[in-house]
Amino acid sequence: HVQLVESGGGSVQAGGSLKLSCTAPAYTYSTNCMGWFRQAPGQGRERIASIYTGNGKTYYTDSVKGRFTISRDNERSTVYLQMDSLEPEDTAMYYCTAGYPEEDCIQGSWCSNPESCYWGQGTQVTVS
Repeated sequence: HVQLVESGGGSVQAGGSLKLSCTAPAYTYSTNCMGWFRQAPGQGRERIASIYTGNGKTYYTDSVKGRFTISRDNERSTVYLQMDSLEPEDTAMYYCTAGYPEEDCIQGSWCSNPESCYWGQGTQVTVS
């Protein structure tokens, strides 16, 4: 069983910042697509950002471009999501994922089959 450990969620006022982290086992992290989804109450899961750990290439959905930054620390097998200029519309449960090839990762189509990805337990982000 692969466990993705997330942290960093919380409550913040609009305009504030939060940084999420997700640590994976090294064998899962290596040369893989690591990404973040979010799900607001009553809505479906939305892809936010991804990074291919083999080369650092990234993808962002339009609504977070310029505000969110995804990065990686290969030594710690950890990816981060720095979220700045947060808006109430960013309120959601945020999930880390692992899995999928590079092409899907950087084109924004990773985890198209959710069962083919590993998922974290989720961390709540609330913006008021």
